[in-house]
Amino acid sequence: MPPKNLIQLSVEVESDQAEYLKKMAEEYGLADESKALRVLLDYAIVDCEAESIYDMRNMRCRHCVI
Repeated sequence: MPPKNLIQLSVEVESDQAEYLKKMAEEYGLADESKALRVLLDYAIVDCEAESIYDMRNMRCRHCVI
């Protein structure tokens, strides 16, 4: 495993998103919600095309009015 280069980052999320991260951390035996978020980020970086995530026609922001 490569050496860790973790930094502190302040992120704002909706309460249901925070609950999701907590649930996934518990369900999959992850250290905490921060690890659950890092797993999601790595998935997006390695396995997804940015256009499929950020294209306005496909964006899935349940809390925004676009």
